[in-house]
Amino acid sequence: MIFITAKFRIRPEHADQWPDIAGEFTRATRAEPGCLWFDWSRSVADPTEYVLIEAFRDGEAGAAHVQSEHFKKARQTLPPHLAETPRIINTTVPQQDWSLLGEMAVPEQN
Repeated sequence: MIFITAKFRIRPEHADQWPDIAGEFTRATRAEPGCLWFDWSRSVADPTEYVLIEAFRDGEAGAAHVQSEHFKKARQTLPPHLAETPRIINTTVPQQDWSLLGEMAVPEQN
């Protein structure tokens, strides 16, 4: 799968509204057949920073994402709300879902 993590620093006056601002793009991306997940989180250390964790089935699904109409629209509508260019890590990993963190395993409860 293609695994991507991106950090978005939002203009302070738009930070609280970011989930709504990015909402249409988020919903459209989640509806893509090759999207495994597309999840936003807000930093507890910096309220103007959002972290996006996304995954796509394979390179073909990732390419379809960046060629989609909603991605093209987001390239126009989202940057005016940003304080800086987002930072990204993009890699391919040989799995299709999250692995368990064995070092913090939670015993099964009956």
